[in-house]
Amino acid sequence: MIDIHHHLIYGVDDGAPDLETSLEMARSAAAEGVTRIVCTPHAKEEIPYQPALIAERFEELREQLKGTIALSLGCDFHMSADNIAEACAHSPRYSIDGKGYLLIEFPSMVIPPGMDEAMFALRNAGYTLIVTHPERYPAVLRRPELLADWLGSGCLAQVTSASLYGRFGRAAEAFSNELLDRNWIHFIASDAHGMTRRPPHLKKGYDYVAQRAGVETAERLFVSNPRAAVDGVALPPQPEPVGLRDRDPLRFDAKLYESTSAEAARSAAAKKGFWGRLFSK
Repeated sequence: MIDIHHHLIYGVDDGAPDLETSLEMARSAAAEGVTRIVCTPHAKEEIPYQPALIAERFEELREQLKGTIALSLGCDFHMSADNIAEACAHSPRYSIDGKGYLLIEFPSMVIPPGMDEAMFALRNAGYTLIVTHPERYPAVLRRPELLADWLGSGCLAQVTSASLYGRFGRAAEAFSNELLDRNWIHFIASDAHGMTRRPPHLKKGYDYVAQRAGVETAERLFVSNPRAAVDGVALPPQPEPVGLRDRDPLRFDAKLYESTSAEAARSAAAKKGFWGRLFSK
């Protein structure tokens, strides 16, 4: 397997805090059958991209992990005006190994006006855009036609492995499984941030997809498509996405899951008690 979304590089974002954690994350991934990790530090306003430090620590990790797992360098690219302008002016900066595939991230709650024009500008600059974790954006859950439009314009989609089996809530679980059943997914990745919060687990997701959609689909989403992105080549032939070009491409009522999720969160908080809530902040 190849994990194309992984916050492995320590001390540069909200991922691995130190070298020891980075090494543990990489070795844990290798033990599950991951042969390559694409390191994707954030580039966003509150977490600035630090090219020199990232390059230095990437090389350090690559040297220490030689013979254990291969590494590539990409970016978890936030769709802000400054980032977009810089990426367009310096293509293929931020893409995976500088070969054109760019993982893009939207603001968590809303998709700002003008995003389609920004995505067009990036594609026109030579990038192949990979929309990260669409199942975790409330705006996409409310309006799945946004994702249909992006895919129809040539973007690709990457779902978080743990979303498929409920670690990001029931809405994300239901939506990501709907995308899987409809062939609207091109990559599944860990989006690992540490060993406890978002651990680097892909094997469970691979097994889940193999059981639900077949081994061929699991190989496509975890192996062959990620390999094409790392190599900077076109994806192999993909199955036809069901309903993508329909007038009403996908109906999804996120409200069906909101009350249950809220009740579960309140119940979990109550069980933790005052001191548990205090020290978990």
